[in-house]
Amino acid sequence: MSYDTLAGRTAVVTGAASGMGEATARLLASHGVRVALLARRAERLAELAATIEKAGGQALAVAADVTDAASVDAAAERVHTAYGQVDLVVNAAGVMLPNPVTDGRADEWQRMLDTNVAGALRVIRAFTPDLIAVAEAGRTADLVNISSIGAHIAFPHYAVYGATKAALTYLSQSLRTELGPRDVRVTNIEPGLTDTELADHIDNAELAGQLGGMFDALTGLAADDIADLIAYTTSRARHVNLRQAIVLPTRQA
Repeated sequence: MSYDTLAGRTAVVTGAASGMGEATARLLASHGVRVALLARRAERLAELAATIEKAGGQALAVAADVTDAASVDAAAERVHTAYGQVDLVVNAAGVMLPNPVTDGRADEWQRMLDTNVAGALRVIRAFTPDLIAVAEAGRTADLVNISSIGAHIAFPHYAVYGATKAALTYLSQSLRTELGPRDVRVTNIEPGLTDTELADHIDNAELAGQLGGMFDALTGLAADDIADLIAYTTSRARHVNLRQAIVLPTRQA
C-alpha cells in the first residue's frame, strides 16, 4: 500500500520508546516523515533515532514525561526549534495497571489518569496550535489518539484503565466538534489485544497469567498492525477523516 502523501510531514509520537509508539514512528519515518520521538527512556529513544537515521529517515529523540506539564512544554520547545511546526500528533503513551478496585490502589489510579488522560491533554495543548495553523495554510493536520476496546467493553479488574480510555475516546469525539470545522482531523483508535509492553507493568500474577492465556487463544495483534492503521488513516486526502477505528484480532471479534 502506498503512503506517498506522508512524505515531508512532521510528526510527534509519544510513547515512542516501545510498542505502538515505536512501531508508528518507524513506519512514518520510512515513508519520509520527520519524527519527533517522545518518551521517558532517553536511551531507548536514542537507539530508535539512530536506527531510523541509519535507514535514511529523520528522527529527533526528546526525553519527556507526559505526566509533567513542564516536561511536555520543554519537549515542545525542542521540537519546534529543530523541526518547526508539527502537522501530525500521535498520542501513544499509556499505562495499563489492572487490579480489583477493592484493592484501593490509588497510586495506580493516579498514574493511569496522569498518563492516559491528563498526559494526552498536555500533548494536545502543546501542539494543537501547530495543527490549526497548518490546516489554515491548506495542509493536512492530524491528531491521533490511541484508546482501547476497554473504553466500550468491561473486563473484570480493568475498571480504572477502561475508564481512562473511555475518557480519551470521548475527548476525541468532542475535539472533532472543535477542530473539525478548522480542518484538523481527529482520529481515535481502539485496539483490542495487542502485543506491547503494557502487560509487563502488571504486578498481579493472576491477571498477568490471564492476559497471557488470551494471547495464546486469540493470536493478538502486533504493534506494527496499529502503526499500519495509523499510516493509512493519516495518508488519506485531507478532507477525509477516518474518525474512529476499532481494531481487534479476528478471534477476539
